[in-house]
Amino acid sequence: MNGLIEFIKTLGPARIAAMGAVAAILIGVFAFIILRVTAPQMTTLYNELALEDSAAIVSQLESQGIQFSLARQGATILVPKEQVARLRMQLAAEGLPTGGSIGYEIFDRTDTLGATSFVQNINHLRAMEGELSRTIGSLDRIRNARVHLVIPEKQLFQRDRRAPSASIVLNVRGSLGPGEIRAVQHLVATAVDGLDPDRVSVVDESGRLLASGVGGDEDSIVSASLQERTVEVESRLRNQIEEILNSVVGPGRARVRVNADIDYNRLTETTETFDPDGQVVRSTQSKEEASSAISRNGQVTVGNQLPNANAENGAGRDTSTQTEEVVNYEISRSTRTEVIEAGQINRLSVAVLVDGTYEPDGNGNSAYAPRDQEMLDRIAVLVRSAVGFDEGRGDVVEVVNLQFALPPQDEILAEGDGLFDFTRDDIVRFAELAVLFLIALLLLLFVVRPLLRRIVTPEEKQPQELMIGPDGTLVVETEVPQEEEEDEQFVIEWLEKAKHEGAMQASSINKVGEMIVDHPTDAVNIVRGWLDEQAA
Repeated sequence: MNGLIEFIKTLGPARIAAMGAVAAILIGVFAFIILRVTAPQMTTLYNELALEDSAAIVSQLESQGIQFSLARQGATILVPKEQVARLRMQLAAEGLPTGGSIGYEIFDRTDTLGATSFVQNINHLRAMEGELSRTIGSLDRIRNARVHLVIPEKQLFQRDRRAPSASIVLNVRGSLGPGEIRAVQHLVATAVDGLDPDRVSVVDESGRLLASGVGGDEDSIVSASLQERTVEVESRLRNQIEEILNSVVGPGRARVRVNADIDYNRLTETTETFDPDGQVVRSTQSKEEASSAISRNGQVTVGNQLPNANAENGAGRDTSTQTEEVVNYEISRSTRTEVIEAGQINRLSVAVLVDGTYEPDGNGNSAYAPRDQEMLDRIAVLVRSAVGFDEGRGDVVEVVNLQFALPPQDEILAEGDGLFDFTRDDIVRFAELAVLFLIALLLLLFVVRPLLRRIVTPEEKQPQELMIGPDGTLVVETEVPQEEEEDEQFVIEWLEKAKHEGAMQASSINKVGEMIVDHPTDAVNIVRGWLDEQAA
């Protein structure tokens, strides 16, 4: 203990203060590093939230004592990564987030005992609007939606009833096609009784009208539908070709464009054919007539009228027979009605652009090499088979090999069970830990290590010189380091110590004094020589 106390005394107050400051800095730095390393990794719980949903979710998290943070002015909530799934299930059980709208849960939150029919109708309308907004917002390319319904009230003795209408405001990612806009219109129309899809107006967040909602011309609607069907056919054929080519030339190394000429005329054709060789007896009618007449000579008497009177009297008899037959024949007839629906492909034009191959050269760079004609011919055969090529209708398939402007990027294929498959968040986390470790290492090497060496290393005694001042007094001169001169307290302590050590040389000093007394002239000359040297 005494040795420790003596060691502390030898250090001095300045060194002790320096040691305390270094220790405080080190404790602060390492505490920050430890807290930063052990802090939970925050990830997104919900994004693009309305203020009402953010307030409700924050209230739930605070009640459960869960650490969270807000970003983007409350639109994004961050929580520890390991609790995301559990929190989402708990909040879903509470009906959160609601998407900034109220659905059918409005009937669970209000007391319907004293509610009037007007309030009930308003709540039902709000619930329908909220549910439709949630459903539309769940689509892939739609961030959120806002729906307004206008349902006229039914009145007694009203002959002309107004049709309901709806208006929708969409916040979309990118742009919506005509088919997607009509899908939203039909979705809302089928959810509201009596609503026609043509009476649903759609507007995007920039105020651009996507659907008027006032009913359109039937011809324009049919034209848009036909154009959509053409695009659908071309997309389907292009996807089939690209799927095959990606397996042959690699993903992204082929570009395919398909132009389809489709006939949308609906044709009905009726053909009636008669076969003269196919006669069939339909009906036969036969008629036979027989007649007889007796010629009489002389007058008419009673005897002539008696039976067998002719023979007796030798009279003549005329007999005639007539036969008639009518035969009706039916000629075989066939009637054929053919209906050709719209959508028949009249002609296909397919253009395929294929990139070449890239092989490493001697310098380690990728060198482009075109594909041979045999390979291109095989690709053309595959394309023709995929699109149903018909030379009779004038189909055209062109396969061209050209170098792409951007060479393929080298892809790192990870093998194994996914142990080293790191996400972007993992890489950022590792980089942050590496920076903290590097700062701690540099702090130890260039700050802590020199200070500890300076504090622990004992002081070396400086050589002393005895000098006689101009007034004849003895002066002890020593070389004091520049750092110790700056510390006044340290110099004072060192002088006290030197004073004690000078007492040991008292005998030598007395002898020098006696020599000066005995030889004053020589002493004066020596002092003058020193002064001349200092002046020079």
